[in-house]
Amino acid sequence: MPSRSSARLAALTVAAVCSAASAVVLTSPAHADAVRIHDIQGTTRVSPFAGQKVTDVPGIVTATRGYGSSRGFWMQDATPDDNPATSEGVFVFTSSAPKVSVGDSVTVTGTVSEYVPGGTSSGNQSVTEITKPVVTTVSAGNAVPAPVVVDEDAVPDAYAPDGDTAANGSVNALPLDPSAYALDYYESLEGMAVQVRDARVVTATDPYSELWVTVKPHEHRNRRGGTVYGSYDSQNTGRLQIQSLGATADFPKANVGDTLAGTTTGPLDYNQFGGYTLVASTLGTLESGGLQRETTRRQSGRELAVATYNVENLDPSDTTFASHASAIVNNLRSPDIVSLEEIQDDNGATDDGTVDSGETVRKLIDAIVAAGGPKYDWRTIDPVNDQDGGEPGGNIRQVFLFNPARVSFTDRAGGDATTAAGVTKVRGKARLTISPGRIDPQNAAWKSSRKPLAGEFVFRGRTVFVIANHLNSKGGDQGLAAQYQPPVRSSEVQRHAQATAVNAFVKDILSAQKNADVIALGDMNDFEFSGTTKILEGGGELWSAIKSLPRSERYTYDYQGNEQVLDQILISPKIRHGGDFEYDSVHINSEFHDQISDHDPQVLRFRP
Repeated sequence: MPSRSSARLAALTVAAVCSAASAVVLTSPAHADAVRIHDIQGTTRVSPFAGQKVTDVPGIVTATRGYGSSRGFWMQDATPDDNPATSEGVFVFTSSAPKVSVGDSVTVTGTVSEYVPGGTSSGNQSVTEITKPVVTTVSAGNAVPAPVVVDEDAVPDAYAPDGDTAANGSVNALPLDPSAYALDYYESLEGMAVQVRDARVVTATDPYSELWVTVKPHEHRNRRGGTVYGSYDSQNTGRLQIQSLGATADFPKANVGDTLAGTTTGPLDYNQFGGYTLVASTLGTLESGGLQRETTRRQSGRELAVATYNVENLDPSDTTFASHASAIVNNLRSPDIVSLEEIQDDNGATDDGTVDSGETVRKLIDAIVAAGGPKYDWRTIDPVNDQDGGEPGGNIRQVFLFNPARVSFTDRAGGDATTAAGVTKVRGKARLTISPGRIDPQNAAWKSSRKPLAGEFVFRGRTVFVIANHLNSKGGDQGLAAQYQPPVRSSEVQRHAQATAVNAFVKDILSAQKNADVIALGDMNDFEFSGTTKILEGGGELWSAIKSLPRSERYTYDYQGNEQVLDQILISPKIRHGGDFEYDSVHINSEFHDQISDHDPQVLRFRP
């Protein structure tokens, strides 16, 4: 997923300053005078007047934005046409605080622009705007056009048309069909005042004062109130992002399953961090759904509990150690083995060559003891400085925690950042040549990405091979609301190569010992139905155990209103067909506004 960097603050200033770098270059029509807003918006995503000056365009001001870099106002035609494909609203970019008020009747002379939030390389759709405006106020205190109510009856079930193959899959030039496709419906309302009523929250409030609701209460709903993303054809059309034109301090702190009761009203905008967004001038009242964090059951004496947990760039300066420790002890019930992802080096993002993470790990282990948990031991391999991706300078890596009172680690010397672990066969049993060791670290598949950490554990006399992974992120993929449909998932190429390497290593183990207990787990950065997972599973060498859960319970992450799987625990045939494993996605983070990580941990219990 995209990182939460400081650049993300631009989400509060949607569709920022128009520039040549992010404007759609078009062949423009002849100069046009006395056009209406619906003429400017046209019947496709791109204005027929893009790049041209328009004169005395009339409208009623419906909302103003006087903060950030995208200052201006929205106006709407009081006398709409009868074409449902043409929006009656438009954003007027003033660059400084607008000098108009809601209810003003104005005329605007300016240049029509198609601004692409995030730049054209992002693949995003464009926002039709009037720039360099000369604004004349005709009168004040006029009635504002009634908002369009967006609800489950209005939004089509199909998400988007397939793009034009002659235009690299772009939908920009296709005629809008708002009765057939959700993205066409939302585009037909771009810039207009819209309203949602009693909307259930499906992604919690984030640090940038935004949340997601659904206008389709029954669309792929799960028992905890979210909306599950279960396939590439289940984009969930009822999702809508909510921001506010008010003070961020007043924005509701919502969890999944809460409700924005009453009406939430404002112009419909489009931004690079989620697409179509209701920028609210009036917010509904937050009603709690009472969602509680989950707790898994404790493993029995004969069960081995193995967990994966992405602790989101943990370094010694963080204030979340006690909270992470409490989660491991109280919510995960102290698993025997924990694969931690995103453990940073001992000075975090400071890029001075430090790669050791001993202080980070020991601080977490001490916090676990303070929380009443076991004194975990640990193993890891430090990366080569600045070679494993993630936050620059942070040197994130995977770390094994294990409870020595329950499980032992088999150490074999020789593991380092660049040496590959191998598999040998000794007395009919598979064994690693080095433990802990990295899988094929010189493979180009791992460039600027985390290398898998493999280790041998022994529980009740039985060897268990565990491979901790953190595959390449989805950064750079086109969003679901992109102009290219279906969107291009460019990051898959590297993940597929990584999955191939991991599967090959598992094959080596199973070739040496057909009935070996093998677990590959971690932040796979891909869905349980994805090509990445299919490659990891191979010809049956592994199987993603989250698929043992009902479809409505398969999620570990919540992104843009879609609850989805990124974290997985894959198991070998011996574990799968033994019939006594149990899987739990423990929801303690992804659904909550006060999360300590953006990932939910996963736990597998089985009897080796």
